[in-house]
Amino acid sequence: MDASLQPRAPAQWFGQPRGLVVLFLTEAWEKFSFYGMKALLIYYMIRHLQIPQADASLIYGAYAGGVYLTPIFGGVIADRWLGRRRAILIGGALMALGHFTLVWESLFFPALVLIALGNGLFLPNLPSQVGDLYGEKDPRRGGAYNVYYAGVNLGGMLAPLVCGTLGELYGWHVGFGAAGIGMCLGLVIYLLGSRHLPPDRPRSTEPAASAPVGTATGSFVPLLLVALAVVVFRSAYEQSGNTMAVWVESGVDRSLWGFTVPMTWVQSLNSLFVLALTPFVIAGWRRAAARGREPSSLAKMALGAAGVALSYLALALLVATHGGAPVHMLWVVAFFVIYTLGELYILPVGLGLFAKLAPRGMGATVIAAWFLASFGGNLLSGVVGRAWTTLGPTSFFVALAGIAGLAAAALLSLAPMLRRVEAARAAQ
Repeated sequence: MDASLQPRAPAQWFGQPRGLVVLFLTEAWEKFSFYGMKALLIYYMIRHLQIPQADASLIYGAYAGGVYLTPIFGGVIADRWLGRRRAILIGGALMALGHFTLVWESLFFPALVLIALGNGLFLPNLPSQVGDLYGEKDPRRGGAYNVYYAGVNLGGMLAPLVCGTLGELYGWHVGFGAAGIGMCLGLVIYLLGSRHLPPDRPRSTEPAASAPVGTATGSFVPLLLVALAVVVFRSAYEQSGNTMAVWVESGVDRSLWGFTVPMTWVQSLNSLFVLALTPFVIAGWRRAAARGREPSSLAKMALGAAGVALSYLALALLVATHGGAPVHMLWVVAFFVIYTLGELYILPVGLGLFAKLAPRGMGATVIAAWFLASFGGNLLSGVVGRAWTTLGPTSFFVALAGIAGLAAAALLSLAPMLRRVEAARAAQ
């Protein structure tokens, strides 16, 4: 082939395609808006709207579940009609509108619906572009999802610090407005950096028989079982912004070196440790891979769920030994270190697994199916959260440890089935 006709190697930043940086920053600002609003939500309902804790936890879980239900439709709409870029822009605009609508108390529930609908178009389509930045055999591809996940958590770390502080000091609606501004910034970055992103091909241009029906079905069944295990896991994992936030307000001594840590700031710890621990986790996997000893995707996920179970069990023991007295803030920091390390082994790995096994031409749809597991888990977390008042902190945290441990066992039992699917995919 004439050298002038060969595709030019894509420009890189920090050893990665420039498009990954664009997606990283877009996702960071989108998550700033999402988690900024979420950091205030449970407190806003209980303190300002005077909703009882059990009902507020249920509403919180239903909303958090709803934002992960709509992506299954958003992925299909993007794959078949809109294309990923238009879906992202429309979805982001709807989310920003929803955040700004929260200024009016009477429009509280319509605002939540707007955010959920916008998220449905936005959420599955942005990460589905990550894999297209790399060749099939590019060794950077697997770790790219952890880098992308760090972008998620950069926004998640900053959101409670900014939106939470504004909400606590200047009023809830100021915090919600800041979240809307963050979403607008994310859209601007996406538009300015769109030239570095992979081409957005309409669904109709994909070959009609790009993957045999049997192969596609063989991939979907194990992924469905993995998703069900993740639903169980998330019902415990998602308590960090729900009942954990309620506990932090009264059950934690937040004084630290003469400063009282605002309650919303505690929700930044998870994202802070994602950013701090991700480079070490990726480096460890690379060393293990070089020795031919890297765990499989499901083994990593099972370890992650077990790690979260351990963090809740340690918290239960800590609360029990304090006999009802507030727990010092540094113990909560230690909890989030273990909790976050477990998270890094399951959530970004699961996202990468679904992207890798997606049949050709169905990338956004399969990514949406991953987020459908988040819907089920968040919805179930609202139901689980209703037991907080009945059980009390110690028993409740023990129950969460048991739920996460059950998910770990389920994921480990699915490993042989998934290995067969991955082997069949590699042989194509």
